[in-house]
Amino acid sequence: MIQTTSDDNKAANLDRAERLVRAAVAATRPDLIVLPELFAYLGGTPAGALAAAEAFPDGQAYAMLSGLARELGVNIHGGSIGERNGDTLRNTSLVFDRSGAEIGRYAKIHMFDVVTPDGLAYRESATFTRGERTMLCEVDGVRLGASICYDLRFGELFIALAKAGAQMVAVPAAFTLATGKDHWEVLLRARAIETQCYILAAGQTGTYVADGLVRANYGNSMIVDPWGTVIARAPDKLGWTSAAIDLDYLDKVRAAVPSNQNRVLTSFG
Repeated sequence: MIQTTSDDNKAANLDRAERLVRAAVAATRPDLIVLPELFAYLGGTPAGALAAAEAFPDGQAYAMLSGLARELGVNIHGGSIGERNGDTLRNTSLVFDRSGAEIGRYAKIHMFDVVTPDGLAYRESATFTRGERTMLCEVDGVRLGASICYDLRFGELFIALAKAGAQMVAVPAAFTLATGKDHWEVLLRARAIETQCYILAAGQTGTYVADGLVRANYGNSMIVDPWGTVIARAPDKLGWTSAAIDLDYLDKVRAAVPSNQNRVLTSFG
């Protein structure tokens, strides 16, 4: 899980992300890297976000992710990037295999339109349009589901991914400090427990400016196992955290508490 601090300087963000990916690969030789939400451009203005967005497969961020995956021989989940969709944007995740080929794409479904406890208003729908489809892809034969940040609060998305066969779910995020200190770990652990999946959460840390206001991200990138135990957590700075995924353990958890098989959907009326 790569943890970075992005702002409205796309070139600097891409350079920082590339350096972190290269350092993480050199240090740990991972099979899969996950970057945070909107790692290429965060904050600024809606006009700036549109200008920085990319029409895939064109664009600097797309080329960087594909090129790094191919050069380093690693699978890369590119957190999320602003995807140009005509005159509008989508907040989109891309997954690349070891050859640099795109194997997964997901546009964020739930828009973060809230006023947080510190009084700051966020209106993601003013910049982005929502996606409509879930995504599941295979990374070295392991089934990886997709979500982005605010999606974490909607357990039904994670249940749908588990029912479709997910063994891991990525949660790239720019989770606010105000909500993150109380909800981030709790929600990640809950999603892991209810789906019995590994949860791979890569977060932005530090501050950035959006529409002239300083906003803070919670960081605390982490990996949670299918029992709900946090098995890796990043310190409060730029860097990364990593852990081994044990599919035998996943199978043992699912056999011991077969909640996925026992789940019954209920309705009223």
